[in-house]
Amino acid sequence: METYSNLEKLSNDLKNLFQNQKENENENESYFDFEIICEQNQTSFKTHKSILSSRSYYFKTLFKSKMKEYQENKMILKDVSSSILSSILNYFYSGKIEINLENAIQILIFSSKYLIDELIEISSNFIKNNLQFETIVDILKLSETMNLNQLLDSCYQFIFENFDKFIKTPFFLELEENHLNSILLNDKIPISEFELFQSIIKWGKHKSNINQEKELEKEEKEKFQNQISNIIHKIRFIDFSKQELKDTLKEDLIPIQISQKLIYFQKLQENETNFQEFIQKEFQNENSYIFKSRFKSSIIQEKEHFDKLREWINDDKFFFKMKLGYSTKKEGIDCEKWHSICDNFKDNYIFGGFTSIGFINDESKWSHNYGNSGYISDPNAFIFSLRNDKNDRKPEIFKIKQGREKFAIYSNQHFGPNFGGGNLYKSHDFCFNSNLKQGDSNFGYTYNLPNGIEYKTNESKSYLAGSSSFEIEELETFFI
Repeated sequence: METYSNLEKLSNDLKNLFQNQKENENENESYFDFEIICEQNQTSFKTHKSILSSRSYYFKTLFKSKMKEYQENKMILKDVSSSILSSILNYFYSGKIEINLENAIQILIFSSKYLIDELIEISSNFIKNNLQFETIVDILKLSETMNLNQLLDSCYQFIFENFDKFIKTPFFLELEENHLNSILLNDKIPISEFELFQSIIKWGKHKSNINQEKELEKEEKEKFQNQISNIIHKIRFIDFSKQELKDTLKEDLIPIQISQKLIYFQKLQENETNFQEFIQKEFQNENSYIFKSRFKSSIIQEKEHFDKLREWINDDKFFFKMKLGYSTKKEGIDCEKWHSICDNFKDNYIFGGFTSIGFINDESKWSHNYGNSGYISDPNAFIFSLRNDKNDRKPEIFKIKQGREKFAIYSNQHFGPNFGGGNLYKSHDFCFNSNLKQGDSNFGYTYNLPNGIEYKTNESKSYLAGSSSFEIEELETFFI
């Protein structure tokens, strides 16, 4: 026995049955048993109950219930255009529908209301693949109203991936408060916190119908502060530079209960003990994020150290551009895994290095090739120390020596990150061994030492980590 199918012929025949109803009205009148009328222009479509009920759970339930529409064999729809209704009914018969940027949202709305699961999925996927700034706010609302969680997630993902552009469009200002709140809770917002804050100010003025350039009068300021009252707590003021915080307080736009905390925060930064106690207390406040940095590190936790890194790298967008690439707590102790992720301390020592090029597993890019390993030239590389027992815990930066740029970093698939070195054995300024549990330091061969410290002394070798050989408690690698 053989089975034959001609679904294309079946689809075309059923499509013609529906589309040619006007031409063959007298001939086919007895075949149709249900009429759908579009109220907008009184367009009438004759259909079959059997087709409708098999294609839509809504119609199946309607006909089973023997309601008025079933008795009268007629239904009037007020919330759809005749073109959308025609496309959907044509899909019921033929299984084919043309979806474009003009009709996708309306098809999704109709499909969701009338429980057409296939079309919900088809139109949702089309919208997800064709998201635009112009429609993103409407789609966010629609997704939430209709509980289309996958589409909602896609909208947020689209916003985050294009946030630096989206925030400069007028469509950002149209965001609903609850959607903006959801966005601000994300720790990976790809712009600086100060730039984000300035955009929130514009959003608040827009929602309050206040001129963006106008200096606010007393009543306008109260109206504005009330508008941003549920939003402003999501701004991470702790990620502001000192000057950005100073300028923000001078502008006097934020609610007084927050500005008072920020003024107190400014004063406490000179007193480390009280400062840490204040931050820890504020961190427990579940309703406020103003002292919870978007930058997450289990090693670097002091704000002074964040600020120094940003200053040294000389990038205002330092915080949001950094993302955690590798952590021994997350990934475990695995040298090969470190390389797979990063290639293409207990005794109060926190140190590291910065390279603008990265660890490249490509022999053609190596300045010195030693077979399965080689040095990479990077004149912008530097080593830093955020905390040690030799400089009163003050952050320091150590730039590369002139003429040693070709030995900036060392790439070897069997070792962890290595900074500095040359032709001498164990000449790396610091290196992490293959198990990522131990490391060695011969600080000063490639990178400048602090004033007064000589190379190849115990003081230079132990400067970064406390000894020339050291145990690694945790390693983190960030990409910028």
